[in-house]
Amino acid sequence: MRSAAASSGPKRLIDIVVASVMLLALAPLMLLLIVLLRAQGGPALFAHVRVGQQGRAFRCFKFRSMHPDAERRLADLLARDADAKREWERDFKLKRDPRVTVLGEFLRKSSLDELPQLWNVLRGEMSLVGPRPIVAEELARYGAFDADYIAVRPGITGLWQVSGRNDTTYDERVRLDSHYVRNWSLALDCRILFRTLHVVIARQGAY
Repeated sequence: MRSAAASSGPKRLIDIVVASVMLLALAPLMLLLIVLLRAQGGPALFAHVRVGQQGRAFRCFKFRSMHPDAERRLADLLARDADAKREWERDFKLKRDPRVTVLGEFLRKSSLDELPQLWNVLRGEMSLVGPRPIVAEELARYGAFDADYIAVRPGITGLWQVSGRNDTTYDERVRLDSHYVRNWSLALDCRILFRTLHVVIARQGAY
């Protein structure tokens, strides 16, 4: 099995260089988004605990896309809407999420909400390309593939993100993550990064 962990040296160097350049180039845009989000009330950044390489927990940064009372809104919806509850239990996502603000919806569809994860990349908690970062509760759903997930750093983008994203089933996402780890190469990372540009522009599978 070929793994990103086996060639972490060049992969890590590319992560540091590209993330640093992107943070410098996108600094004005990120500052503008911080101002807009703070003007709505609440913090501009949101940090959620995710599972990283070797099972280590880390705080995954995003621009806040939800209302400050997001958890209450979710609990109220799941308590009264059986279909939404089944969707949440199946995918850990909702197509019509009452927690998401108008600006947050734009940030998600454009993938701008994930820009702060460049800081996670510099900190060594994430990579530009890798399995999608998951919460601890999801790791059990990886079954026999859980070792593949924790073998590498999770990525800002990955094979799942350029292969249908939220339009895929959960099992398909797991298989795509495992396939990436087992077949990793720098060439594969480059192809995924190139395809990510097309997916982001087309807003395919984003919600």
